[in-house]
Amino acid sequence: MDTKLLVVDDEPNIIELNRMYLEGAGYQVVTARTGPEALDRFRSEQPDLVVLDLMLPGIDGLSICREIRQQGATPIIMLTARTEDVDRIVGLELGADDYITKPYNPRELVARVRAVLRRTNPPVEAAAPASVLQLGDVILDPARRTVNVGDESVTLRTKEFDLLQCLLEHQGLVLSREQLLSQVWGYDYAGETRTVDVHVAGLRKELRASNVMVETVWGIGYKLVGPPARTGSAR
Repeated sequence: MDTKLLVVDDEPNIIELNRMYLEGAGYQVVTARTGPEALDRFRSEQPDLVVLDLMLPGIDGLSICREIRQQGATPIIMLTARTEDVDRIVGLELGADDYITKPYNPRELVARVRAVLRRTNPPVEAAAPASVLQLGDVILDPARRTVNVGDESVTLRTKEFDLLQCLLEHQGLVLSREQLLSQVWGYDYAGETRTVDVHVAGLRKELRASNVMVETVWGIGYKLVGPPARTGSAR
């Protein structure tokens, strides 16, 4: 079955340009031009990924992003104007997987779609089961995509999970924002490292009950730190 994309934008020329490039890349494309139409198409078409403009008539893109996240983990790529930095950050906090600022090259959109789908739907034949990762009372199972703090299950968003897995695989090491962008997002964000900070903040919130923390190393990046090692008492 072809991968189905829902492209939402109120500008017909952008819709058609995106459709042309995405269909040329082998994707099935359905479209919507208003907020209410976008939600109707999402429910009826059940797309594999949504390309979502923020500025829409009827219902804005942030509200649509929130609604989609309440229904599941369908990947979302937001389209934003360069002046909408706050909305972009809010969108990431609501669970969007990626964003592209307008104006953009349609080839970049195709590349972003491929990268997001590759992260969220890895090839079944690829790979041997990954080992369970643990630090302190945090246990991450890459195969089942589950995280536990002690005996309690923790629900992470897609990128928060990937970020935690990367930090666990390099536990104790300092990773720069650029390294995290490359390893977790799969490509450069052309200096847009703010997205790492947003997802670190979300991850810290979810791990607040654990004995593990994401430590900021000022001027460099982040590292994952577990509980201090116990030392034996002298007799």
